[in-house]
Amino acid sequence: MKAAIVTIGDEILIGQIIDTNSGYIAKALDKIGVQTHELLSISDDKQHILDTFKSLQNKVDFVVMTGGLGPTKDDITKHTFCEYFNDTLVINKEVESHVIELIESVMKRPASQMNKDQALVPSKCEVLFNKVGTAPGMWMKKENTVFISLPGVPYEMKYIVENEIIPKIVKEYKRPYILHKTIMTYGQGESLVAERIEHWENNLPDFVKLAYLPAPGRVRLRLTARGTEKEVLEKAIDNNVTSLTKIIGDIIVGFDEDETIEVVIGRLLTQQNKTISTAESCTGGKIAQVLTSVSGASNYFRGSVVSYATDTKVSVLGVSEETINKYTVVSAQVAKEMALGIQKLMKTDYAIATTGNAGPSKGDADAEVGTVFLALATPSEVIVEEFNFGQPREKVIDRAVNKAFEMLQKEILKNL
Repeated sequence: MKAAIVTIGDEILIGQIIDTNSGYIAKALDKIGVQTHELLSISDDKQHILDTFKSLQNKVDFVVMTGGLGPTKDDITKHTFCEYFNDTLVINKEVESHVIELIESVMKRPASQMNKDQALVPSKCEVLFNKVGTAPGMWMKKENTVFISLPGVPYEMKYIVENEIIPKIVKEYKRPYILHKTIMTYGQGESLVAERIEHWENNLPDFVKLAYLPAPGRVRLRLTARGTEKEVLEKAIDNNVTSLTKIIGDIIVGFDEDETIEVVIGRLLTQQNKTISTAESCTGGKIAQVLTSVSGASNYFRGSVVSYATDTKVSVLGVSEETINKYTVVSAQVAKEMALGIQKLMKTDYAIATTGNAGPSKGDADAEVGTVFLALATPSEVIVEEFNFGQPREKVIDRAVNKAFEMLQKEILKNL
C-alpha cells in the first residue's frame, strides 16, 4: 500500500518553521506496512490544494495532509475538502462539546464563536477525534483513495495518528510486512565500510535491501525486508545481521534507531555504576547535550564546563597558565589538564575534554583550522589524541563529538 504525505502552509515553504510532521507520519505508516510514495509541501492556496488532490487521486491508497485546520481565515483545508467532495460543513456536536470544555476548563474563559467553529466538519467525513486539541482530524474516501486531514500542531497530529489512524488502517486493511533493522557503526567512513561488506551486500536476498545513512564519524546501515510472510522476513534479517556482525563487529555499537552510541554508553556506565563529566571548548557543550538527551542520564552524568575562553580554562578547570604559554591553548597538554580538572571538580570516574580550532578563524592558538585534541580521563590514566577534521565548522564539531564517544565506549568496554 502507498501513501502520499502533504504539508500545507506558507510558513513551511519560506522556512519559517521546520516540517517534522512528515517524517513522523512516514515512520508510523511504515511500521504497519504502508510505504510513503511521495512527500509534498504546498501553499495555503485552495486551487493548489485541489490540484494536489487531483494529481494524487487513485495513484496512492492514502493522502495524509497536515495543516490548515485552525480557526483563522487563512486555514482553508476544510473548505477545500468540501469543494473536492461536493460537500458542506456541519457542526459535530461531540467535537463542539469537547472544544467548549477544553477552552473553559484549561484556558479559564468562555469559548468564542471562532473556537466553536472548530467543530465544523464536512458532513460526509469520518471525524478523527482530537482529545488533546480543538481541531479534529477528517477521513474521507473518494474512489480508491482515502484523504486524511490532520492538524499541523505536532502533538495534536501525533495523538490522532497514534490513536485514530494507525488502529483504523490496521483493522480495516490487509497490508504487506515491511521490516527494518538498523546497524549503528562508528569510526569508519561510508566508503571503507562499503568495501568491507561488499561481498556480504552482493549476496543479500532479493527482498532485502541495504541503505547507507552516513554522518560525520558514523554510518548507519539499514536493512529493509518487504513481503507477505513475516517469519521469512524476520529470519532473513536475523541471519544477515549475524553474518554482518562477524565482518564488521569491531565498529558496530548498537542496533536500531534508538540504539545510538550515547544510549549504549549510558547503559554501560549505569551497569558499572560509573560517572562521567565533560570539559568542552571547541565543541561548545554538544557532548554534554547529547549525553543528557538520553533518559536516565542523571544516573551517570555529573555535569559539564564549557570553557570556551582561555581564562575560563585557567580559573575554573585549573589549567596551568605556564602550560598554555608553553604549548598554546590548542594542545595535548591543555586537553589533558582540562580532563583532569573536570574529573576532579565533578568527582567522576571518566571525563572528556575537547580543545581545538573548529574554524573559520584560529582564535587564541596557532594550530591549523580543523585541529582538535580529545582527552579522556579514566580511573587510571589520561588518553589524548590529536585529529584534523577539516572543514566546515559544523563538520569539525560533529566529528569531534562522535570520536569522543567512540574513545569513551572503547575504554568502558575494557572493564566488562
